[in-house]
Amino acid sequence: MISKTISFGVIGCGRIGQRHMEMIKNLPGAELSALCDVLPADALGLDEAIPLYATVKAMLEAHPSLDVVAIATPNGFHAEHALHVIAAGAHPIIEKPMALKRSDAEKVLHAALQKGKYVFGVMQNRYSPPSAWLKDVVEQELLGEIYQVHVDCFWNRDDRYYHTGGWHGTKKLDGGTLFTQFSHFIDILYWLFGDIHPTSVRLNNFNHAHSIEFEDSGMVHFDLVQGGVGSLNYSTSVWDSNLESSMTIIGEKGSIKVAGQYMNEVAHCHVEGYAMPELAPSNPPNNYGPYKGSAANHIYVYENVMAVLRGQGPITTNALEGLKVVDIIERIYAKA
Repeated sequence: MISKTISFGVIGCGRIGQRHMEMIKNLPGAELSALCDVLPADALGLDEAIPLYATVKAMLEAHPSLDVVAIATPNGFHAEHALHVIAAGAHPIIEKPMALKRSDAEKVLHAALQKGKYVFGVMQNRYSPPSAWLKDVVEQELLGEIYQVHVDCFWNRDDRYYHTGGWHGTKKLDGGTLFTQFSHFIDILYWLFGDIHPTSVRLNNFNHAHSIEFEDSGMVHFDLVQGGVGSLNYSTSVWDSNLESSMTIIGEKGSIKVAGQYMNEVAHCHVEGYAMPELAPSNPPNNYGPYKGSAANHIYVYENVMAVLRGQGPITTNALEGLKVVDIIERIYAKA
């Protein structure tokens, strides 16, 4: 249990890494001690008062007392960097996905168990009020037997996002649309209903053949291992802007649909003998930087890290859950 100020490092200081930095700087009891990126501070627009290192090894060797290190590098580096962090004696916070292969996620899990370290997964959508409410509804079995679960994710990712020479869109470092864009929603699916068994998968690349090495759209049918069937339909081919991310649940005693751009709005709730409660706003108080919606929920990840390390609560997204998301995505792609 840690009672002192908790010392943080960040590996990867791009857009997501800077979001982590902002959260740490504004979190009581936390100190941002070190940064790592292959680019210099002026290219990243960083505060030069915080030491910046060009390699993970250099940062960890210079700061052996780091308690926690956030990993916000390209997907293909997540497992490798997490292993370095654990070996150095710190707890990793790993941006989604935990790895691009189940075998690599298992290496991280085994290393953490051997060293007695936590692995914190960044699955911030769990903290949105509709997701927390859904979890309560499912755990209370208010819908009775679950018949069908449908997840639909329709976003825009075009040449404004896929830059020539960047890592986005590459098989080696990006991994696939499910890893980079939609793993949060597979996490919610697993968190609510447990494991799935993909029964059929169809993938297409409709309008990104010049910019990505994998699919931009997919249709997945699956069986819920605990009973029921479902589908996952997704695309990054929507013109100009994101459309929605939604989950529709049809059960023995009612139906629910949570929608919005990030599954942040309850669009439908009709359940036998149940009155829909008023939920808290999806955006938390904006005390941690210029972030809204799903991005603002990162602060809950950090509050959980602080609570866990101080013995004040359980971890909300652990290494095994992060591994299961990778496992599910890997099996979907294998089925295709």
